[in-house]
Amino acid sequence: MTVMAELIFEVTGMHCSSCGLLVDDAVEDVPGVTSSTTDVRAGRTTVEVDSAGIDPSAIHDAITSTGYTARRLTD
Repeated sequence: MTVMAELIFEVTGMHCSSCGLLVDDAVEDVPGVTSSTTDVRAGRTTVEVDSAGIDPSAIHDAITSTGYTARRLTD
């Protein structure tokens, strides 16, 4: 049975919906991520993951690779 978990990141530097889509596309390429939803106005990305072996730093790195700053808000 797969256990799902939710991770939330604060993302700064986004200005439009295209910014959010860029972040979501990068995060969804990380193995173990099932979905990513970015709220540009709130500056938050919510990531659903298969918690078995997911490395949150890989998600952080995916976000920062798009040129934005990220900080994990959940444990």
